[in-house]
Amino acid sequence: MRLALYQPDIPQNTGAILRLGACLDLPVDVIEPAGFALGDRNLRRAGLDYLDSAALVRHASFTAWRDSLVSRARIILFTTRGDLAYTQFRFSPQDVLLFGRESAGVPDDVYEAAQQRLVIPLRTGARSLNVAQAAAMAAGEALRQTGGFQDGQKDLPHEH
Repeated sequence: MRLALYQPDIPQNTGAILRLGACLDLPVDVIEPAGFALGDRNLRRAGLDYLDSAALVRHASFTAWRDSLVSRARIILFTTRGDLAYTQFRFSPQDVLLFGRESAGVPDDVYEAAQQRLVIPLRTGARSLNVAQAAAMAAGEALRQTGGFQDGQKDLPHEH
């Protein structure tokens, strides 16, 4: 499983997602151009010392990124225009969870290239979540479904 960011705008969000990827052992693809330099101090501040252990792969374009995917990978786009709640979708360990730009989402050609378009249901009147929050929710559900939390899981204390 991988996380992918389409032309991210905000370095703090990208840093938080890189930290998420490092902590959950998920590679993160950044599809450029980004709206900031990937060495931005705000990105480093949000990612803390986790950036050094993050598996970041940069791609020059959407086409280059899509061409790099293994054949069994499905592109799962998280979008406010999604047609299915993410909690009702069956994830696979080969899925790539794709998130659009904070300011504009993804263009129609990227939308159409996704095998599935998922939405995180929100209360009426709410427009969208922060992309880092959406990525955390999506990754958590996808890893839960696919057993991705089992490796390296610490023994938690049991209630008595």
